[in-house]
Amino acid sequence: MSKKDELAGVIASELNKQFKHQQVAYFLDGQEGTPTDVVGWVSSGSSLLDLCIANKPDGGFAIGRITELNGLEGSGKSLIGAHALADTQRQGGIGVYIDTESAVSKEFLGAIGVDTENMLYVHLETVEEVFDTIETIVTKIRESNKDRLVTILVDSLAAASTKVEMDADFDKDGWATAKAIIISKAMRKITQMIAREKVCLIFTNQLRQKLGVMFGDPWTTSGGKALPFHASTRVRLKNAGQIKDTKKNTIGIKIKAQVIKNRLGPPMRVAEFPLYFDTGIDNYGSWLNIMKEHKLLKAGGAWYTIEHADTETGELIKEYKFQSKDFENLLLENPDLKQYCYDRICEACILKYDSKQLGVDDVVETDEVVDEI
Repeated sequence: MSKKDELAGVIASELNKQFKHQQVAYFLDGQEGTPTDVVGWVSSGSSLLDLCIANKPDGGFAIGRITELNGLEGSGKSLIGAHALADTQRQGGIGVYIDTESAVSKEFLGAIGVDTENMLYVHLETVEEVFDTIETIVTKIRESNKDRLVTILVDSLAAASTKVEMDADFDKDGWATAKAIIISKAMRKITQMIAREKVCLIFTNQLRQKLGVMFGDPWTTSGGKALPFHASTRVRLKNAGQIKDTKKNTIGIKIKAQVIKNRLGPPMRVAEFPLYFDTGIDNYGSWLNIMKEHKLLKAGGAWYTIEHADTETGELIKEYKFQSKDFENLLLENPDLKQYCYDRICEACILKYDSKQLGVDDVVETDEVVDEI
């Protein structure tokens, strides 16, 4: 160890003695856990969105971080949050649904895989109650089982009022700025609490249209700038079209998700996937679309062909011919094929770039604004 390293070690030891109640100084060498470590992931229900956020296999929403899902009404924010609760329960964790909209459907949650009998549902009205509840949950985790995964979904921040606003008359000013002030104070308090625990905190938020904006992004989110600042990941969702059956009945929508802020991987990446009203996100349907886009399979008429080859030798193991409606069952019945397809999708979607190999003539600069910043 060099003299500089020894000095850093002495400083770290003194700092930890100074702050007796907790460790504050670390070496980021991977030998000890720090608040910056991502200890795990909670799936969004879409493998493509998970890859966009983490830029690595089996990613998703980071545990120990704050995530914001924003978009217009009907863009799938609550549903993706519910998928995260379902994946938390599959990992043996606890799902907490904090509802400020009074619009939860027990039947739909069950249809997408949430165990509603073991999911904790909390109905609240104000932002003060929301953050008090989050603090209580984190405190109880510290006292009992620190290794138990907990995902908290706050649906939604836009619908939560404040105590001042609740007490005000309809014809009186409800102190609109009070909400932003409270959220700003609360976020500064809970960010560090979340970072030290196995808690995945997800907020849904609605977009608001700025008045008089002629250039740039016309959209903003409610509640001020605190949540956009403290969130490690921000995902903007958009309804990109309807899905209809042969009888022209609308049975789902196509969702476009853009990661507008990301401290876990490269930002500004986009994932598209279908969502059905009766079953939620069609994850394997998005697999088929992305494999077609990257020519990872052969398409002829209504039939598709996947050549399952050995990843090391390239030798053909087996050829699968199927129709799109049989794709999910084919993967579920053949785990090796499922893993092979997922590995190929990861190879195609995980961003590998080296700006040192690019010159000014190899890139395109744009004035397009994708966020309100």
